[in-house]
Amino acid sequence: MSSTVFTNGCFDILHAGHVDLLARARALGDKLIVGINSDGSVRKIKGDGRPFVDQNSRREVLLALRSVDDVLIFDEPTPERIIREVRPDILVKGGDWPETEIIGAEFVRSYGGDVRSLPLMGNYSTTRIVEAVRDAGNSVPMTGDLIEVSSLDEHLEVFRKFSEQCGPAIAECQTLIIDTFRSGNKLLICGNGGSAADAQHLAAEFSGRYEIERRALPAIALTTDTSALTAIGNDYGFERVFARQVEALAVSGDLLIAISTSGNSPNVLAAVMSARSAGCRVIGLTGISGKKLAGLSDSCVLVPSSRTARIQECHIATAHIWCEAVDQAFSGGGDE
Repeated sequence: MSSTVFTNGCFDILHAGHVDLLARARALGDKLIVGINSDGSVRKIKGDGRPFVDQNSRREVLLALRSVDDVLIFDEPTPERIIREVRPDILVKGGDWPETEIIGAEFVRSYGGDVRSLPLMGNYSTTRIVEAVRDAGNSVPMTGDLIEVSSLDEHLEVFRKFSEQCGPAIAECQTLIIDTFRSGNKLLICGNGGSAADAQHLAAEFSGRYEIERRALPAIALTTDTSALTAIGNDYGFERVFARQVEALAVSGDLLIAISTSGNSPNVLAAVMSARSAGCRVIGLTGISGKKLAGLSDSCVLVPSSRTARIQECHIATAHIWCEAVDQAFSGGGDE
């Protein structure tokens, strides 16, 4: 009886690490099917300017490899739908994706399939290749008397790009938020460090400013204060604090807003996976390097910057845009 292996990715710039991973994935079974993000899907999870290579060309390059038997293109940010259609015997991702963060793992295991996270070969990275080509390390140091001018110039440049590139994603996310409230479900919001303050701010705006039929809009900011969570349970590792709260509070149809400037916070990513398992949809807020969070979210706003301060500024601006949209949808008025 033959076995089918499935893996997925953007495969925008194919490098030796990809070729090695695909060969090892194929060796696990009799047939390797590769799912690739469509051009629109790549833009959603990697930002404006990507992909560098169109979807049909990426498909042809992959099909030319001896290890690849078929390539399927999917439009969604995640491959969950296509995994359900293929029903692979073995689901594979590279070692930068631990099994707990692999989309479709729970489904594949449900019918006895296997899930593998294969170690990556060498230090290959599409992002590093792109950065080397662009020579991205030529920024001017912000020191001495120049810091005020340089910081403001950077702020304005990031917001210019943010305005040009992020409008569709912001609108898509606000539709998810409004639909969630209209269906009677709630928002759960989480973030670490400075993003925790953003989560609290957004939850306070929604729950404190607006009412539907005399009922406050339900928005809950998850907390990292384990001393406040004894009612849910005491078995906390820090990287599961948000996930445990999602498991305790979420129901199908709720919406998680996951905030991480890097897009790689284990605590936030664990919450995302728990939310997906509970039947919740997920919105991501991250920076331009946050491809992991973007790839796990139903919709994601990727701020076109890798600097934490600039990313957080845009996150707050996004939050206020969403509040204005909700205000218009439910209250019909402006700020109080």
